[in-house]
Amino acid sequence: MTPPEPHLDPSDEVLIARMAARDEEALRELHRRHSRLLYGLGQRMLRHPDDVDCCVQDAFMNAWNHAARFDPLRARARTWLVSIAHNRFLQQLRDRPDVAMELEDWDQPTRAPDPIDRLMTERAMEGLDGSQRELIELAYFRGYSHSELSAMTGLPLGTVKSRMRTALDRMRSRLSAVQTDLHKGGEIH
Repeated sequence: MTPPEPHLDPSDEVLIARMAARDEEALRELHRRHSRLLYGLGQRMLRHPDDVDCCVQDAFMNAWNHAARFDPLRARARTWLVSIAHNRFLQQLRDRPDVAMELEDWDQPTRAPDPIDRLMTERAMEGLDGSQRELIELAYFRGYSHSELSAMTGLPLGTVKSRMRTALDRMRSRLSAVQTDLHKGGEIH
């Protein structure tokens, strides 16, 4: 008699394929795995908890509605989800009215970001040089497009895109290393 095979969790890509077949449990699992990451990014960009909640919900609904379009040859599932959420956060920033804030509003306390998310973001960005860090911060936390970054920095558009891609690859590698350490029982230093 052969021993039973160990239970393996389905990959994110498998979950998206199941979502395309309208499997709600797959959506719940994808949300469980990635909502903290999306909330962390949203908090950094939007700073208003209600806006973040709404946009993260919208991002997951967008993923649900367009799961059949996901192509694992073009992007990893996590990257696809972050892109959907990032675009939703940018739209929220664009939709905000340009209204001057009252002085009292500037003094309002904001909810502190999750310390683990903050530490992981810091660790991921440690591997970047100054120009890469600047591009990532301007694009992902301030909402500038590649063309706007090109105009701001004076760099050719292709250079901006390749530096961004290199920076994101470095961040992804560092995050993978940190997550591996955490799963082995290590700590974030």
